[in-house]
Amino acid sequence: MPIKDQVKNFAKKLVERHPDAATLRALVRARRPAALHFRDDGIVPNNPKFPVLLYRGAVNLKNRRFPPDVIIDTLFDTNGWGRSWRDTVYDFVHYHSQVHEVMGVARGTARIECGGIKGRILSVKAGDVLVLPAGTGHRLIESSRDFLVVGAYPQNGTYDQCTDTRERPDAVKRIAKARKPKTDPVVGPGGPLLKSWRTVRSRS
Repeated sequence: MPIKDQVKNFAKKLVERHPDAATLRALVRARRPAALHFRDDGIVPNNPKFPVLLYRGAVNLKNRRFPPDVIIDTLFDTNGWGRSWRDTVYDFVHYHSQVHEVMGVARGTARIECGGIKGRILSVKAGDVLVLPAGTGHRLIESSRDFLVVGAYPQNGTYDQCTDTRERPDAVKRIAKARKPKTDPVVGPGGPLLKSWRTVRSRS
């Protein structure tokens, strides 16, 4: 999301009550994420090294002391993924060439296309977390009225938004330079992301 949305969310976070570390640990469910690989389709580069990770039911959002978006936002921030925003997902194909992105579903359900038009449509619901490596095309296909996502980014990397195929040659170079995050946004240090993104895949 644009910087203005991140600033707006930061101001909101200053006045919210946040769950402490012990509460967060109790709300995270041990899940092995599904790893989804998407090749360059000629329009959307996707990522040549890292797979998309889908954590099903990763966060228990039934704690009545804190709103679900606050729980997810605090979890991501605690694990080193910041610059957060809370909104829906754009309904046009786009990707980020310089930074990875995590999206946690706080409310509702949706169908999100990952990997471009030749990719795959994923059904997600509250409590699911989707990690998109730099270059991964994504867009909203449909959602419930109450659909709400919390998005965030690792410490390294610069937010950008690519939609124009004329940007592709330079974007591909930037994607190749995007570094692996130091922590998993759901589990933190030693989480499944670090293992899943260890092996470098080549395009075939």
